[in-house]
Amino acid sequence: MKLSVVILNYNVRYFLELCLQSVEAAISGIPSEIIVIDNNSTDDSCEMVVSKFPAVQLIKNELNVGFSKGNNLAVKLAKGQYVCILNPDTVVPEDGFAKIIAFAETKSNLGIIGCRLIDGSGKFLPESKRNVPVVSVAIKKILGNTKYYYANHVLEHDNAKVDVLVGAFMLVKRTVYNKLKGFDEDYFMYGEDIDLSYKSLKAGYDNYYFGNISVIHFKGESTSNDQIYLKRFYGAMQIFYIKNFKKNMFFDFLIFLGIKWMILFNSEQKFIIKPSTVSLLFSKNPNTQLVNKLNSKIASDYNEVGDENELIFDAQGISFKSIIDHMQVFKEKQCLFKIQPKNSSYVIGSSSADTKGEVIQF
Repeated sequence: MKLSVVILNYNVRYFLELCLQSVEAAISGIPSEIIVIDNNSTDDSCEMVVSKFPAVQLIKNELNVGFSKGNNLAVKLAKGQYVCILNPDTVVPEDGFAKIIAFAETKSNLGIIGCRLIDGSGKFLPESKRNVPVVSVAIKKILGNTKYYYANHVLEHDNAKVDVLVGAFMLVKRTVYNKLKGFDEDYFMYGEDIDLSYKSLKAGYDNYYFGNISVIHFKGESTSNDQIYLKRFYGAMQIFYIKNFKKNMFFDFLIFLGIKWMILFNSEQKFIIKPSTVSLLFSKNPNTQLVNKLNSKIASDYNEVGDENELIFDAQGISFKSIIDHMQVFKEKQCLFKIQPKNSSYVIGSSSADTKGEVIQF
């Protein structure tokens, strides 16, 4: 088997359904398996997977064991030559896995590969490619200087070696994952992707950023920009420094102050106010109920798109790759985007990486 796609889920049922639809389309023609491991969700995520995706292997944890342990449990059951760690709030283009695996096959010392991630508004997510956050870089990041935190020397559409990838999409050979002993389970959530990337580098492997494919990462769904998030994230960074760098009381104190600063001044959720829009539905079989619900009109041509329009893509007749491509084209017009998954009665989307996504049922 060539590929195992591992998706850790926790209470994002609607985004998981869209993700699984895109993954099923993207593994067509590739000997693959999909493993969903659920961290004791209280919504109907598991019931949805069983009823709508019978070919998916579902693991149901009796409690929330966190990101690292959850993924490690799933990878133990994986059979693929490659493993893709994938967030449930992502959308993969149909040619995504084929392209990134073809790229991987050209590398003789392969560690981890990441790809170009965009948020729900079509904007590039700079954390797709990062440098190792040594203490000086981390302090600058906490103080608002991200020049050295992100791998800005690599352009977003380039393919190149980088140090650190993001856990929303990580492709790695299963043998390498096992040699690295997977994610460090001292991390409950956040920081484990930095740690695994760094372990890969220290083991002598090359990590790569692959900018030839774009994957949507709604991001705000699986995390929330509140005090719990900030405490967990910067707590994870403290674990990373303790494990990987020589202890320095002065730097420890600066990091402590930085964490307190971030929690104090960045704990409020950021919201983007939705502009006055015209909702345009792009669908081969437009749903009248949906049109009425969203007060939208059916568009026959992309030339109808104006500034600050809301574009609704029906995945029943439009490929995920085409949806992603059009998000790239129309992001400059400040458009908002929503997707209707196949055979569903809802649309979902997100206006930025800092806001929670929106699910509209009809």
